[in-house]
Amino acid sequence: MALPHIEIRPYPVYVAGSKDPYQFHYLIEIENLGPGPVQLLHRRWLITDANGKMLEVAGPGVVGEQPVIAEGETYRYQSGVPLATPLGVMEGSYTLQDGSGQQFEAPIAPFTLAIPNIIN
Repeated sequence: MALPHIEIRPYPVYVAGSKDPYQFHYLIEIENLGPGPVQLLHRRWLITDANGKMLEVAGPGVVGEQPVIAEGETYRYQSGVPLATPLGVMEGSYTLQDGSGQQFEAPIAPFTLAIPNIIN
């Protein structure tokens, strides 16, 4: 059986007026294009600011959940990250498990965290 095809779409946004130097929120959509259901078991993020400082964040599930995503369904969650600089990059992966118990990695392509008008 083929591994499920997972599409991951990030939507980052800058949060002005935060107590952190630069606070970003992001919405993540995880779409299961099949075949079969998957469960999100683990996350791993690499967050790099404009000074090249890298932070790795890893743990079980996302926002306290390990959701099961049915074929054709999209799971959405929101979270946030503070940065010391007005520009940064996030990337990573999710560990998922298909209906037969086989685990696989779904990469999260790099996406930019930037305050408005910093990038032309």
